[in-house]
Amino acid sequence: MRLYQGIRSLILTLFRKILFLWVRTDVSGNSVDALGLSPDKPVCYVLQYHSLSSRLVLEQEVVRAQLPGANTSLPVKNSPSHSFFFLYPRAGRSFRRRLAPAPTPEFQALVRYGLENPEKEVQIVPVSLFWGRSPDKEKSLVKLLLSDTWSVAGRLQKLLIILVHGRNTYVQFNTPFHLSQIIEEHRHSEERANRKLARILRTHFRKVRQAVLGPDLSHRRTLVEGLLRTQAVKEAIRETAVKEDIAPEKVRARAYKYADEIAASMSIVAIQIFEVLLAWLWNRIYKGVAVNNIRVAKETAQNNAVIYVPCHRSHIDYLLLSYVLYKNGLMPPHIAAGINLNMPIVGPILRRGGAFFMRRSFRENPLYGTVFNEYMHVMLTRGYSIEYFVEGGRSRTGRMLQPRPGMLAMTVRSFLRDHSKPIVFVPVYIGYEKVMEGRSYLGELRGKKKQKESVFGLAKTARNLGSSFGKVAVNFGEAIHLSDVLDDVRDCWRDEAYSSEYRPAWLNGAVSELSQRVASSINASVAVNPIGMIATVLLGAERLAMDEGQLIRLADQYADLLKAFPYADTVTLPEGTGKNWVTYCESMGLVSRQPQKLGDIIGLEGSNAILMTYYRNNIQHLFALPALVASLFENKSSLARERIVYLANVAYPYIQSELFLKYPPDKAGAVINQWIDVLVNQGLLVAQGNERIARPEEGTEAMLRLRVLSRFIIQTVERYHIALGILRKNGSGTITATELEEQCTLLAERMSILFGLNAPEFFDKSLFRNFIANMQNNGVITTDDKGLLCYGEGLDEVADDARLVLSVEKRQAIQQVTMLGV
Repeated sequence: MRLYQGIRSLILTLFRKILFLWVRTDVSGNSVDALGLSPDKPVCYVLQYHSLSSRLVLEQEVVRAQLPGANTSLPVKNSPSHSFFFLYPRAGRSFRRRLAPAPTPEFQALVRYGLENPEKEVQIVPVSLFWGRSPDKEKSLVKLLLSDTWSVAGRLQKLLIILVHGRNTYVQFNTPFHLSQIIEEHRHSEERANRKLARILRTHFRKVRQAVLGPDLSHRRTLVEGLLRTQAVKEAIRETAVKEDIAPEKVRARAYKYADEIAASMSIVAIQIFEVLLAWLWNRIYKGVAVNNIRVAKETAQNNAVIYVPCHRSHIDYLLLSYVLYKNGLMPPHIAAGINLNMPIVGPILRRGGAFFMRRSFRENPLYGTVFNEYMHVMLTRGYSIEYFVEGGRSRTGRMLQPRPGMLAMTVRSFLRDHSKPIVFVPVYIGYEKVMEGRSYLGELRGKKKQKESVFGLAKTARNLGSSFGKVAVNFGEAIHLSDVLDDVRDCWRDEAYSSEYRPAWLNGAVSELSQRVASSINASVAVNPIGMIATVLLGAERLAMDEGQLIRLADQYADLLKAFPYADTVTLPEGTGKNWVTYCESMGLVSRQPQKLGDIIGLEGSNAILMTYYRNNIQHLFALPALVASLFENKSSLARERIVYLANVAYPYIQSELFLKYPPDKAGAVINQWIDVLVNQGLLVAQGNERIARPEEGTEAMLRLRVLSRFIIQTVERYHIALGILRKNGSGTITATELEEQCTLLAERMSILFGLNAPEFFDKSLFRNFIANMQNNGVITTDDKGLLCYGEGLDEVADDARLVLSVEKRQAIQQVTMLGV
């Protein structure tokens, strides 16, 4: 028997080596840490379909990853001498390929062992294997023969698949099931225990297959023609024909053109080519791509239609997220791209990579709007994953932009019409150490006109490929279930009837709530990197320069501050220390060094002084509350704790709206109190009994730390004070919101020049617009019948409180500017 097993093992090893002369695999989850395996408990691997090639691939990957062996024996009586089994045995003769979900002997022996030995634990690791990962786009003979789809392949077909797709094989090891936990409730019935384990494994493999392959794809032409047959589009065609007095056939042709312009044409061949090219690109321009919390995407994709909502910093975002998802065993999403990217050559390539194109505005073209809405509805109800940017465009300042409601509203309306398929939003933070478009953003922030995208512009950007842009991080945030958001806004929404045209009165409120959750969740997944930390500290220095030793100490201390009170579990912090970070920033050409006998000076020079505000702004929200507390001590040596919490609470709703902080206003007070305790524990503040808090003594290292920390947020408060000053100077009922916004922008720009403020967002018109809108929402100001802003004594109180945050020098500076007039 031993001789037989030895010969058999030798033959299988030989087959495995022959197979891997051709086969190349991409594997995920193949480590003890990733799987969470206990080394003292036996492991059993399970494959879905009986296949010699699958077994050989499993054994090869187990050996490579040094996992517990698939060839080792399990402590099971009368079982083969290996620790794996197939869920489905081959049924019938060799030419029959129908697989029956009947328990195999190995399966039955394992369940029996678990029932007879309840104290023993076996870890069952499901392993999914895909040859080619091509979604089932059309029922053609070639497609069925040459791709791994939802169909089960016969032996000849499997041989052809391996020959064609063997070099693009994906293997996914999944979190183990614990045998005793599964069969616990069926201790007295082996048959029921068998059925339960089989059902759990079948469900698991189906969900993984759904996530990896995606839903079946219709042929693009069929999809486009199907859109024109929907009731909503038919009605829009009739209305347009009547309104414009033209033949319905011409309007229908126009609608077809719109649908053809919009629809993606995802091709697995294009995606595989992209994978190769992008792998080369990332290695060329980046020093590494870190992916964190990918489990959220993997778990969510198994049962839901997923909407990936990343922040938008660069055109690279489109490519990077799709690449990361594909490399981690998930089908790349269909991506909503601006029509400006539908350029010659580039547009068709992006379309095959999953991009569908949208115009910037539908308001003047209801027919186009209807076609686009129906396209989105088809995508969502069929379970496709979709990616879009809630900010609308790329952030030029490094901050999260105010979300635009368009795509979110379409998603919500589609879900109200048909909520049989759950929709889940997965926030994604993409953090660059050096954004590729940084210099062009710098020009736009200085007033240069935004350049229109073109093939020549992309070619010009490609010249930067010889440069290094550091590392990039892709952090996945916690999933947001759309049904949960709707439950919070309108608990009876399931009982109402909806059509494609119906817009309930509460829809805007639901979209607004959803947009705030998405934006704050993206910010709660931020990746803090060395450049952001050094930029934050240096921009807090008065002259944008600092002694190297002092800079290193402050960077380490502020990093410790983030660790002492973590903003969220999904935030990632940089490795190393302040010394490593300074050296790294210098190597990236972002800071300058001035040698000096008493110690080198590290500073920001030229355009880098403004460019580094971009990277500071990426992480500003993490320091917002401690910096706000610190700023209260600019001109006060001590304050009652209650007063600190009150003043910070007054400013919090405005800062929350601007920086998308995750804490609701009614819980901000408790968080502020916690930050006070942290600042006291870190030595930045001093407790005087239980009721009073003081700042450190002047001239001490602790006072320097507190003052630099306060500068992380002080310009935001100064901007608010400018708006309040102009409003009070004009008087109640004399100026409109638009006029106030314009005057604030002009005076803030003037102040930035007069006082050397290196922060382009300081005079960002949209930030003033948001602040004014928030004052209206909070009832601080109102609008009369003529559109003029009115206020009462409450505004004076807010203005007086704002003064307490600013130093005497800053108050006088702002006062001088507001007195100049416009």
